[in-house]
Amino acid sequence: MYRLLVYYLLLLLVAAFSYCMFGILRFNPLLLVFSTVFLTAVCWLTNKLFGKVFSAPTNVESVYITALILALILTPAQSLTSTIFLFWAGVLAIASKYILAINKKHLFNPAAIAVAITAFAGVGSASWWVGTLPMLPFELLGLLIVRKIRRFDLVFYFFLAAFATIGLFTILKGQDLLRALQESLVASSLFFASFVMLTEPLTTPPTKKLQAIYGAIVGVLFAPQFHIGSFYTTPEIALVIGNIYSYFVSPKTKIIAPLLQKKQISSDIYDFVFAHGKQFAFAPGQYMEWTLQHPKTDSRGNRRYFTIASSPTEKNVLLGVRFYSNSSSFKRALIGMQPEQKIVGGQIAGDFTLPKDKSKKLVFIAGGIGITPFRSMLKYLVDKSEKRPIVMFYANKHADEIAYVDIFNQAQSQLGIKTIYTLTGQTPPNWQGKVGRVDTEMIKQEVPDFIERTYYLSGPHAMVVSYESVLRSMGIPQKQIIKDFFPGLV
Repeated sequence: MYRLLVYYLLLLLVAAFSYCMFGILRFNPLLLVFSTVFLTAVCWLTNKLFGKVFSAPTNVESVYITALILALILTPAQSLTSTIFLFWAGVLAIASKYILAINKKHLFNPAAIAVAITAFAGVGSASWWVGTLPMLPFELLGLLIVRKIRRFDLVFYFFLAAFATIGLFTILKGQDLLRALQESLVASSLFFASFVMLTEPLTTPPTKKLQAIYGAIVGVLFAPQFHIGSFYTTPEIALVIGNIYSYFVSPKTKIIAPLLQKKQISSDIYDFVFAHGKQFAFAPGQYMEWTLQHPKTDSRGNRRYFTIASSPTEKNVLLGVRFYSNSSSFKRALIGMQPEQKIVGGQIAGDFTLPKDKSKKLVFIAGGIGITPFRSMLKYLVDKSEKRPIVMFYANKHADEIAYVDIFNQAQSQLGIKTIYTLTGQTPPNWQGKVGRVDTEMIKQEVPDFIERTYYLSGPHAMVVSYESVLRSMGIPQKQIIKDFFPGLV
């Protein structure tokens, strides 16, 4: 996602440069290039300095993203004074990640808090020049980012709240409603702020419900007509206030975890056991963002989302990771980790968790490495001796890819939770499980009350889509199908 965002921001700047060349945007194209390079240099150097002072791992992609966002919302430098403004904006944006942080988790969107501070200090303010009609077609490509990180609900409620607020204030003032809505769509920072800054993972609440509230709060405050007395909000102030809400409703945990052990548990899956030094709260099935600093980082970056495969009842953190022959530099660095080497985990999130109603009948369907959230859930139920009406289907291509059999055997013997194993590839001579994909016939055979159940799907995106189609053809309502977040980087 981060690398995709870098490419998207660069595309916006290239488009803006072209418009400047033809006089469509009234900036000097060379000054636009200078400002972008200058902000990137300032952010990079500030990040290096603060990283050393705070002995904290640094993320180069975040530096570039922050610098490019600033280049798109701050008017290009045209004098020494405006260059100094850019300098302080870059310094404050990066510094906020280290100084305005609690438990090593930064509170605010860096670009938003930086321009909010400079505005209050009288140093300069953001023009949000990216929100202009010529840039609109390129701004809309930001939907790819929203799609990548599954934040459509967040953006939807932001737009809903923003337009409702704009409409209400416009009607109360007796102004032209259609014109106000049109200007908001084609001549404002609405799309850029929502697609790029609102969705920043580290300042976004962890669940869809909380994200909807977060989006609505920022949307209301984002409306240019919104004010309390003589105080009018701006896009950056709306985001900063939303970030405060997000902080209070989000887990505060960020861990720097040393590796204790790694072990191969199937033909291509390894378990990594990390010590986190303290207990931290999460729900079985949730995921975290993991950062692993390593040299020669490839285009897929130094961060990944991995489900926490361990249960909250276990004292260490377990990650189950599948490796491929063409693995990224991240996974090559991960498999090469030695004991006591550290990885950084933050931003616990996810709605793929057990329902509060313990009597609800469930079916788990896992493909390949998509088994990890179910390992967390079933281990939790075993340790808590909590019986639930669950049937699990676990599909793999080959028998040697099956993992966590010991946990699933415990769940069956102690709790009566049955696991149906099925292979889609060649089966060994002594194979006693099912053969083929999990289909309508297999589900009906193993789950007679299938229409009453809620289904949890986890695995590669294509598999999840396929199984969702099977369930819908069986008459299972969409509200009874829950899908795991699975970004799919290798």
